[in-house]
Amino acid sequence: MKVIVDLCVVPMGVGVSVSQYVAECQDVLQEAGLKHQLHAYGTNIEGDWDEVFAAIKRCHERVHAIGAPRITTSIKVGTRTDREQSIQEKIDSVTERKN
Repeated sequence: MKVIVDLCVVPMGVGVSVSQYVAECQDVLQEAGLKHQLHAYGTNIEGDWDEVFAAIKRCHERVHAIGAPRITTSIKVGTRTDREQSIQEKIDSVTERKN
């Protein structure tokens, strides 16, 4: 099943700046070959359900491995059965209505 996920991984106990940890998760998603788009408070990811959630697990593993003792993560998940839809198609659909 294809899925679009909005992921926000928040390492705790690492200080104010978390960009190092976000960058680590971006590396995980890149290595997994998943389409993803960083935004100000998270990352949108699209792909096969199992591949996306395996990558999210790897994000947690890697963030812990580089020093975060605790992580809290918010995940929003969207699926469709009528057709496949990409992140860009969703953005374009809204943008077209504004023009």
